[in-house]
Amino acid sequence: MPGKKAETLELLLEAGRLLSSKLELDDLLAAVLELGAKVVDAETASLLLLDEKTQELYFHTALGLGDETGLVRLPLGQGIAGCVAQNRAPEIINEARSDPRWSPKMDEKSGFTTRSIVAVPMLLKGRLVGVVEAINKRAGAFSEEDLRTLEAFASQAAVALDNATLFSSLQEERRKLNTVFKEMTDGAILTDCEGRVLLANEAARKLLAVGTGLSSLSAALAGMAVTPPLPEVMSGPRASTGFTAPAGNALPGIEFTARREQPKVLILAGRVTRIVLAQAGQDEVPGWLFVLRDVTEETQKLALKSTFLSLISHKLKTPLASVTGFADILLDEFKARPPDPLVLQAAQIIAVQGRKLAALVEKLLRYTTLESPRTALALAPTPLDEVVAEALKSLKDWLEARGAAVVFKPAGVSVVGDRAFLGDVVKNLVENAVKFADKPEKKVAVQIETRDDQVLLSVRDNGPGIPPEEQDRVFSRFHQVEASFTGQIDGWGLGLPYVRKVVSLHAGEVRLASQLGKGTTVTVCLPRSRP
Repeated sequence: MPGKKAETLELLLEAGRLLSSKLELDDLLAAVLELGAKVVDAETASLLLLDEKTQELYFHTALGLGDETGLVRLPLGQGIAGCVAQNRAPEIINEARSDPRWSPKMDEKSGFTTRSIVAVPMLLKGRLVGVVEAINKRAGAFSEEDLRTLEAFASQAAVALDNATLFSSLQEERRKLNTVFKEMTDGAILTDCEGRVLLANEAARKLLAVGTGLSSLSAALAGMAVTPPLPEVMSGPRASTGFTAPAGNALPGIEFTARREQPKVLILAGRVTRIVLAQAGQDEVPGWLFVLRDVTEETQKLALKSTFLSLISHKLKTPLASVTGFADILLDEFKARPPDPLVLQAAQIIAVQGRKLAALVEKLLRYTTLESPRTALALAPTPLDEVVAEALKSLKDWLEARGAAVVFKPAGVSVVGDRAFLGDVVKNLVENAVKFADKPEKKVAVQIETRDDQVLLSVRDNGPGIPPEEQDRVFSRFHQVEASFTGQIDGWGLGLPYVRKVVSLHAGEVRLASQLGKGTTVTVCLPRSRP
């Protein structure tokens, strides 16, 4: 018997070595079955795994039992294996056919004759993984020693199965990530904290030739003007690449542009995000993910559009000044000598529509001016209460003509900003809230509050609301939410794009919340102190 025990121990050790060497799930499962039969000297073995969702056992694979077993699913508590799984206790059945729980269906499907079974649950940290069965002892009957041997083997198999499942899951996730990374149309570059390139996708290689022997991202961007320069490294030696990291996780990402003039203009829009590459004990190993997009054509088209719009705006101002000026002169003359009613009406329409068109041209001109790279903010401590009050005062006649009521309660809050531009923001938001209102009683509420290190300026209306699919588009230039363009709503569709641009220049952001039939709230978030 001592020799038998030594042989069993040697088998278990060999089984442990073999199981630990298997990471591919199918290979491991086949090894479990082969070794499970071998360690207890059985003719064959079967492995049933637990489906945690349905709480059923299923034959993942079996040696010598045919493919039909893969179709069988066994609820916990049903059959010998189901009872072993439910009770989490091993069993020896040396007269399988006389056991009421045994079913001949499996033998009928496989053509195999089952005489005896030893079944043990596979447990991992108290969690049921499945059941291993050794079938038909080659010599004699299954003993308690066989049961303990198979239990020890099942423990090893459960650990190996868990590792293989985890490995398989990681492989699948890696495959998905590699597929996404490879198929991205944007260039993606992963670097360490000092800017050395660790990984680059095909799009990045085409844009920058990165990954073909280059050791750093700065080498790939050599000769390109990067704006703005990226922040300094939080700790450690200064990177020779010129790419540095923001301290901590305060900034989720930094946007930048890279421009090359020769031999052909190339403009890249990029975003760099701090990520954790690995965990070394309590310390994180930081890295950087750079995402780059070729915006050369887009930027050139925008520049052409801005130049065209600016040109049109300037060319329209002079004739419009003549139209509105002479219309006012005619109306003054008509006060002394009333003309034919039709002539008077025509002059009045010319004056009203001329002023309306002049206002539209002025808005277009201000927007094109704002988009110019030469635009500079006149930053100074600015009381927001005064900005809102001045904006509402300038809109007083316009609001009264439309029967709109604006409620504003001063909050005594100041920000560092450009007073004129912030005033335009308020006017645009209030005008939008009123223009698109569909109720006879148009109500607008302007509110200022502070939250942490931000100042929130909100404009809420009781209008029709904005459909979900339109809520991002309303910040696009020349976009208005209408069932069809009828010209009934004055404006260019530049109000919200203008607001977003001004707020962006103030290092803030614009948020929109809207419900159909309940109105819209646009919130401008500004830093209390200029970063």
